[in-house]
Amino acid sequence: MIPNKEIPENNESKDAQPSLLGFKNVVRLGYVSLFTDFSTEMILGLLPVFIHDQLGASYVIVGLIEGSAEAMNNVFRILTGVITDRIAKRKPLVLFGYALSSFAKPLFAFATTWQQALVVRVTDRAGKGARTSPRDALISDSIAKSEGGKAFGVHESLDQVGAVLGPLVAFLVFPLIGFRGIFWLSFAPAVVSLLILVFFVKEAVGLKKQTHLLENARQVMDRQFIFILAVLAVFLVGAYNFSFILLRASSLGVPDGQIPLVYVVINAISVVAAFPCGILADRVGKMPVLGLSYIAFIVASVAGILLVGSWVYGFVIGGLFGVYMGISDTVQRAIIPDFTKIELKGTAYAFYYLLVGASSFVANSVFGYLWTFTSSSAAFEYSALTSTIGGIALVSFLLIHR
Repeated sequence: MIPNKEIPENNESKDAQPSLLGFKNVVRLGYVSLFTDFSTEMILGLLPVFIHDQLGASYVIVGLIEGSAEAMNNVFRILTGVITDRIAKRKPLVLFGYALSSFAKPLFAFATTWQQALVVRVTDRAGKGARTSPRDALISDSIAKSEGGKAFGVHESLDQVGAVLGPLVAFLVFPLIGFRGIFWLSFAPAVVSLLILVFFVKEAVGLKKQTHLLENARQVMDRQFIFILAVLAVFLVGAYNFSFILLRASSLGVPDGQIPLVYVVINAISVVAAFPCGILADRVGKMPVLGLSYIAFIVASVAGILLVGSWVYGFVIGGLFGVYMGISDTVQRAIIPDFTKIELKGTAYAFYYLLVGASSFVANSVFGYLWTFTSSSAAFEYSALTSTIGGIALVSFLLIHR
């Protein structure tokens, strides 16, 4: 196990830390994410089934849609990560991203083909991508570096509260308004999130504009940062997203109207895991705690292979996947500032999300292809293998840098 001080000495900024905005700003951003996820997850708990059953898309098409959407998500994370350092502002880009997603999601109600659903999904994820790097940088700007795990844990927990409420509401009202009614209803909580962001979240102050983008990139991409990205890449090329857990639950016999409950379980477990694991990461080191998420993912993948014959197993697999999500989404984001200077966090997140986007496209596309042309077991075996190799790479990183 490595000590909690994980930042290389040569990456510490010589400049003074900008004035901290405090934990209130983190909490307010958390409420923005809560209401946005309330909106988004009302849809996402039903969307894979809607695209597969209602629009006639195959599993491989679902994988390509999710892979393309996540790739676009991360392309925009890269762009706004660089731009936020260039303009030394966070909030305008955060607002643009949340607004784009908020106005895109209801358009699913008009989709009659999977191609139309693809366009809406990609637009929605472009909005998510546009806000994510500057938002994560703003969270990091708001608190001391030693509280990074706690801050991202609080934000992730509030985010996942919305992710629990959204599919729960969808489950309750789905029998009354159906798929397309859910898509329209999702706009209401999205508006609340925009109001909180506009009137209550504060902008970072004291940042310096970065004009030498290529030089910034060279500074960020030192040997240690490249090493940690390589470790993450090995794992991420097999890290399918939640959509396949919902489709697995459907294949095990969970009715369409109850699929949102599986998503509730995923997100509820994620809420429970996120905050304590964020605190644990601050105390014992972020990298060892990230290893716990790898173990949870492997267990969920093995469960996807072995648990058959009952709809109950759909909820069990969802719960295991929720443990992985809660730890991984918290700790991975908190790691990035440990390997870069204060004024280059946006650029560092840009490179990180470039990796995540490319890996996500590969992971979801390969997973969907294997499920369609071989079997679901073959798809889960692929992900279990890549995540095991990723775990070995992570242990190697820990041993080298102890």
